[in-house]
Amino acid sequence: MQFGLERFLEDPTLRAPLKGRRVALLAHPASVTRDLTHSLDALAALPDVQLTAAFGPQHGLRGDKQDNMVESPDFTDPRLGIPVFSLYGEVRRPTDAMMGSFDVLLVDLQDLGCRIYTFITTLRYVLEAAAAHGKAVWVLDRPNPAGRPVEGLTLRDGWESFVGAGPMPMRHGLTMGELGHWFIDLLKLDVEYRVITMDGWQPDAAPGFGWPTDRTWVNPSPNAANLSMARAYAGTVMLEGTTLSEGRGTTRPLELFGAPDVDTRRLLADMRALAPDWLRGCVLRECWFEPTFHKHVGQLCAGVQIHVEDPTHYDHSAFQPWRLQALAFRALRLQQPGYPLWRDFPYEYELGKLAIDVINGSPLLREWVDDVNAPPAALDALARADEAAWLQARAPHLLY
Repeated sequence: MQFGLERFLEDPTLRAPLKGRRVALLAHPASVTRDLTHSLDALAALPDVQLTAAFGPQHGLRGDKQDNMVESPDFTDPRLGIPVFSLYGEVRRPTDAMMGSFDVLLVDLQDLGCRIYTFITTLRYVLEAAAAHGKAVWVLDRPNPAGRPVEGLTLRDGWESFVGAGPMPMRHGLTMGELGHWFIDLLKLDVEYRVITMDGWQPDAAPGFGWPTDRTWVNPSPNAANLSMARAYAGTVMLEGTTLSEGRGTTRPLELFGAPDVDTRRLLADMRALAPDWLRGCVLRECWFEPTFHKHVGQLCAGVQIHVEDPTHYDHSAFQPWRLQALAFRALRLQQPGYPLWRDFPYEYELGKLAIDVINGSPLLREWVDDVNAPPAALDALARADEAAWLQARAPHLLY
């Protein structure tokens, strides 16, 4: 198969509309060709593309920042001599001066298929800015490695944030190109928009179910280390709003969770007793880990690892990472009713709101976890209604 970038590089007719127009690129470390050439370098080598600027999202154009919520500065690319503007620094929306540096913005960002991933919010912001400034946006499309399944509560009105770009569930099942069409429809934007589609993407095909496993995986963000992480991320990202470790500071971040003071054997038993259907499609394994940085640094943590690698036990259509993680929170609440689970700190520029609520786009999940008398069916009913509505809302925008 070919990604949008590769089709754009190989077919001059796709580039023909750019003649005489200044071009900028929004990219990150995973913006590479099959032979692992970064898209900025590949575009700079094209004689018919006038590259005048570049943009980097969270973590930077080439990956200069390891942790979350660490800003990147603007700089001049040392090889090309063009300005590289940060959209995760002093500003997160492009300024008038930034917008004046190009006529067409090429967006080549590898997403993980999760609402919380900030690259889709950056896409929304550049579309809004392009509409306001009469600029064009082209998305060089890439696979959604989490595939087409949908899961989670829809973000509620008033809960938009840099990790909540709009009313979609946690796991949205769209590519970046498709999301662009949805944003334009949602926001009623008048903007020149084009998607350079992939050729041969098969999101329902084993073993990758969204990710072509014959392609090299390059981390789109520092802790997105592999396909297993991408599959689990719609659930494990919620750990960022808790005092539990999500495995940062280990070699398998966002595939496991735990803390020094958790009885994981009881936790798993309670999860299986409460809602066994929410645990289908994967294998959960007790483990121990010691983070070298971040939460519980240097402490031995009792944990659980979510295994979705082995095709003999991974069921793509049955796996529900968001429900699985919610169930782990409820089991911990039952195990230790007073456990200080919710982490209170400014999360992604949002003040005065609990991080877990910002992540979920409402307090609904947290309220369900804390109300130990509310059955799993209560949360399931809310989510199923949102998931069904989203399947209808996204349908007109599917390109594959």
